[in-house]
Amino acid sequence: MTANTEETVRIYTGSDILAKALVDRLEEVNITPILRDDEQSGVMFGSGNKFDDQVRIFVRKDELAMAQPIVDAYLKEIE
Repeated sequence: MTANTEETVRIYTGSDILAKALVDRLEEVNITPILRDDEQSGVMFGSGNKFDDQVRIFVRKDELAMAQPIVDAYLKEIE
């Protein structure tokens, strides 16, 4: 059986500042998340749309089990 490590799962959607703090925590345990900032992409590519400062964080499916407790703890902390 082969696992597709290229598949990703969205684990967070929120402000840029909070997303970067979560990315830092994930990187501390050697998880390299993917950050998607559609507002910044719109500025770079001239679409001009506003996405209300929403940044999405994705991790590989095979890293989800390790990432989820970190995400859960972080979300409780920022409430």
